[in-house]
Amino acid sequence: PLLGLADEHDHKYENHEEVVLWMNTVGPYHNRQETYGYFTLPFCAGPKESIGHYHETLSEALQGTELEFSGLQIEFKDDIVKTVYCKISLDDKNLKAFLYAVKNHYWYQMYLDDLPIWGIVGEIDDKESSYYVWTHKKFEIGYHENQIVDVNLTSEGRAKLQLGEPISFTYEVVWKKSDVKFEDRFDKYLDPTFFQHRIHWFSIFNSFMMVIFLVGLVTMILMRTLKKDYARYSKEDDVDDMERDLGDEYGWKQVHGDVFRPAASPLLFSALIGSGSQLTLVIFLVVVFAIMGELYTERGSLLSTAIFVYASTAPVNGYFGGSLYARMSGRTWLRQMLVSAFLVPALVCGTAFFINFIAIYYHASRAIPFGTMVAVSCICIFVILPLNLVGTVLGRNLAGNPDFPCRVNAVPRPIPEKKWFMEPLVIILLGGILPFGSIFIEMYFIFTSFWAYKIYYVYGFMLLVFLILLTVTVCVTIVCTYFLLNAEDYRWQWTSFFSAASTAGYVYFYSFYYFFFKTKMYGLFQTTFYFGYMAVFSLGLGLVCGTIGYLGTSLFVWKIYSTVKID
Repeated sequence: PLLGLADEHDHKYENHEEVVLWMNTVGPYHNRQETYGYFTLPFCAGPKESIGHYHETLSEALQGTELEFSGLQIEFKDDIVKTVYCKISLDDKNLKAFLYAVKNHYWYQMYLDDLPIWGIVGEIDDKESSYYVWTHKKFEIGYHENQIVDVNLTSEGRAKLQLGEPISFTYEVVWKKSDVKFEDRFDKYLDPTFFQHRIHWFSIFNSFMMVIFLVGLVTMILMRTLKKDYARYSKEDDVDDMERDLGDEYGWKQVHGDVFRPAASPLLFSALIGSGSQLTLVIFLVVVFAIMGELYTERGSLLSTAIFVYASTAPVNGYFGGSLYARMSGRTWLRQMLVSAFLVPALVCGTAFFINFIAIYYHASRAIPFGTMVAVSCICIFVILPLNLVGTVLGRNLAGNPDFPCRVNAVPRPIPEKKWFMEPLVIILLGGILPFGSIFIEMYFIFTSFWAYKIYYVYGFMLLVFLILLTVTVCVTIVCTYFLLNAEDYRWQWTSFFSAASTAGYVYFYSFYYFFFKTKMYGLFQTTFYFGYMAVFSLGLGLVCGTIGYLGTSLFVWKIYSTVKID
């Protein structure tokens, strides 16, 4: 019987060969992430002896998949008539557990040959105000040649929940020939009417027009105003010194001696930029991989890919962060490298750890096993850290020279008073509105596929929206910085980072709206899970936007100051 295990991996079966039905989790329908092991409810397993525990991958452990053998005898192409596989009697404890599950609309999930199957535990009869549990599972399995391509579960035979009542569980199996090809067997789980809705196309088109408009606006502002500014500055060179002292110089040229002054707390700033550039690359690569090889068909493969890509792109983090820190003439570069390497992992693991305590208290299957935590820590210390060091050394040596187009003055000039809407805080708050507007419809689709029962598969859309977001962010940040420098305020580094990153603040606010108006989640566990991971998601998005905003702006600042004639 142990040989039967090999075929789940290549999905090919001989006649009469064993097909394994795995029980995964059970939990309330409205709280998708609140799941418990299937046998935590007083269900009973079939008579067939266990076939050894399923070996789960790292990402399955992180996502709370707990596969246990159902004990049901199923063999390839062999029909099975209605058969009793086990009985239980409802004592007080069992009855309470079942009543709670039926009242809260508990669903359970199973896997057969890696295909997910969902079933409902029981139902409430409002007329008699009594509770029933479904006792009969009818499996209709479609096969194409020697592969399984389709599984349907029908729950039948309801038994009333009463104290002391014996309940027997039955199952039957019907095999049907199917025309579905093995490659297409996941198509029935996808929901094209939801994801490829006209609104989805329309929102992409809308964002795209906004990008064209913004890019046009930015080039126009820069070409015209800069031309004017340059003309004014070069005209002033011909006037004699007396007049120049009386003349009113104003605008961004005034701060040429301070604009390349290092940002406040350069260590943290360069760590953020390093992590952000790595995260941007990771998102881009994972989405491209998802478009090329349909990652949604394998359990946990998207998360595995993300972890692998994140670990292997660590040199990018070191390169960007390390070179920036060197250009800001930072001294403690080892400390900067450590902060940079562990910023994102600490953020994610810290949140996961906190939520984990609640999951352990609830005995939920989302509780991450200790071994998995050790594995993740090992990846951080033995893979990410050394690669980050390599990147940092390269960055410091190749791009660490501060060859700025203007000298930095010894004494910082005082920042003049300016109108309230030119204050950095106002600019930061306004900077995130347009980028958020360009992505918020896509956010709805991504949230729904994560928090409800939809499989996200339109990664082409996601890539487009991601590129649109980056473009809009850069344009908006450049305009914001231009206004800031014109007001003779040279603190543009943090301002450009935060005015782009404030998009994430709006996304987090939107997630509150989504929680209260679009979902029916309840209970401490699901609520902390939702807001905890939404915070991680928003902070990650903020890092990406802030970094791209800063990198685009620094190119712009470099460009305009390198063409100014300075005596």
